[in-house]
Amino acid sequence: MIKREFGFDYIPEYHRDIVNLEEYYLEPERNTFLLACIGDRLVGTLGLRAYDREFRGLNYDPERTASLWRVFVHEDCRKMGVASYLVEIAESFAAEKGYTRIYLHTHKHVEGALEFWLSKGYSIVIDTDNELGTVHMEKSLNRSSMGNQDFSGTCSTIKRGGTGHQMTFF
Repeated sequence: MIKREFGFDYIPEYHRDIVNLEEYYLEPERNTFLLACIGDRLVGTLGLRAYDREFRGLNYDPERTASLWRVFVHEDCRKMGVASYLVEIAESFAAEKGYTRIYLHTHKHVEGALEFWLSKGYSIVIDTDNELGTVHMEKSLNRSSMGNQDFSGTCSTIKRGGTGHQMTFF
C-alpha cells in the first residue's frame, strides 16, 4: 500500500516499525497495532505508539502524546467505516493508557485523507507545503468523552449496517 499511495518502496529509516511490529507496537504496554478483517481478508491497519519523532516545530511529551502510524484501509473497503472504527478504538485505548493528545501526519495527495482527519476532530498544527504534501495534525483527548472500551479481549467483531460485511478488529 505504501508504494501505491506514496509512489516509493520500503525505506528503512521511514518504515523500520513495519518490520519490527513487536518492538514498536506489541511489546510496550501503552502501544498497540490494530487489524481490521472482513472474513479472513486484512482490510485495514492502525498503529498507535508513544510519540517518538522529532519534527521541526513540534515538541510533544511522549508520556502524554500518542502518535498514529500505518493507518491504511484497502481501497476496495473505503467509505465503509473501517478507518472510523479503527480511530475510535485507538482514541479510546490512548485515553485509557493515560495519553492526553494524539499526533499524526498525513499527506495532501492521498485522496480524502486530510478531510477524513479533519472530520474526526484533528486540527492542523503545521502544513509543511513540501513536495510530499505533509500535514502535521493533533487532537486533544478528553477521557470523559471517550467510550468505555474493554481492551482485555483480543478482538471485536461488528456487523456494519447496510454493508453486508462482518468486520473483525484485532
